[in-house]
Amino acid sequence: MKSGLFLYSKRLTYRQTVVCDLDTVLSIENDNENIRYIIPWSKDQHVKTLSDTDKKHIVIEDNKKQVGYIILAGLGSLHDNIELVRITISEKAKGYGKEALNTILKYIFEDHNAHRLWLDVKEYNERAKHIYLSLGFKQEGILRECIKNGDKFESLIIMSILKHEFSQLREGRDIS
Repeated sequence: MKSGLFLYSKRLTYRQTVVCDLDTVLSIENDNENIRYIIPWSKDQHVKTLSDTDKKHIVIEDNKKQVGYIILAGLGSLHDNIELVRITISEKAKGYGKEALNTILKYIFEDHNAHRLWLDVKEYNERAKHIYLSLGFKQEGILRECIKNGDKFESLIIMSILKHEFSQLREGRDIS
């Protein structure tokens, strides 16, 4: 049985992921256009996240077709810091990622009343970095060569946006 809707945007709906969604999640995650930018999880890792009260695993749908997913962590943080663990979209260049991030930003800062949303992104993921910067994220630093991928090491860029930065940006544009 599917979970009920809990967020929506212009084209997309967002709901809690359930176990029967995970085959599609894994397919999106392991797609050639996505796998080089993330550290894939096993099905068991995704299943554990579904019952973790500190995390939220969210399916993104367009007209009831799953087009991506988001994983948030730190929902119980005493410091009001939430991590965007992952956003993965199946169909590129349709604006799904930016629309979903706008919706999640509103959810994090308005509904959850967080102070900070942060993420890490692989240094060479230009598409994602461009979207994050366009939404007001700031680069905080680089974790140099912190991930081993085969026989080479990759660096992660740490980015974040604060609630007051989001509010200032929101005043200057319509975020829906």
